[in-house]
Amino acid sequence: MNTHEKVSEVERICGHHFTDKRLITSAITHPSAVEGKPVSASYERLEFLGDSILGAIVATELFERFPGLDEGALTRLKISLVSGETLSEVSGDLGIAPLIVVGESEKGTHARGMHSALENVYESIVGALYLDAGYEDTRRFVLDTLSSHFTPELVDRLSERPINPKSRLQEITQRDLRLAPEYKLVGEEGPAHDPTFTSVVLVDGKRVGRGSGPSKKSSENAAAADALERMGQGGDKGADASVAPADADEH
Repeated sequence: MNTHEKVSEVERICGHHFTDKRLITSAITHPSAVEGKPVSASYERLEFLGDSILGAIVATELFERFPGLDEGALTRLKISLVSGETLSEVSGDLGIAPLIVVGESEKGTHARGMHSALENVYESIVGALYLDAGYEDTRRFVLDTLSSHFTPELVDRLSERPINPKSRLQEITQRDLRLAPEYKLVGEEGPAHDPTFTSVVLVDGKRVGRGSGPSKKSSENAAAADALERMGQGGDKGADASVAPADADEH
């Protein structure tokens, strides 16, 4: 399938015939396919725009659809709906994967990066739609494609305050800083049958917690719990927590 055919298929998926074909062409073009060309030739700039438009659409829909939910619950729902996992799944279900234009250097390894690429292309398509078709058509596309994720089960599960330290920390940082925590594995020791992993959690590039555990996931939870403890939120003390950097000796 050539690029022209791929563009036509994406237009069919979007339900919109693009006036400016350059927009939708860029939206499905991986950076590896345009090395040495202007930055606008790949999906990166459109991804940036689409991320913001997507967030606004989902936030508005949640605000209007669930008037009884507080800010914390709405934040958790939004985080879930615009997560990389959700967007890559939706993009895959739409049949976007074979339509992404990649460079020769990526073709051998593209499968490993497909999860991220699918998320990025979904957001870039949202950005392209917004520029070419306007807000209402973009809103329709987003709500149509995410509709299966607006489930009662999701609302019930995320309406309650999370006890998972990672979820709680993300809720606070998203609310206060509009940023998600980043986790880095900094150590692994012990025998293969009984390893100990050590991770740190960073917010806005600053280390705010450190933790260890028998798995990478448990070490990340421990790091998040450490960050919450430093913030005075070791227990579930309500929605008035705020983000604070770790002590200087933690850098």
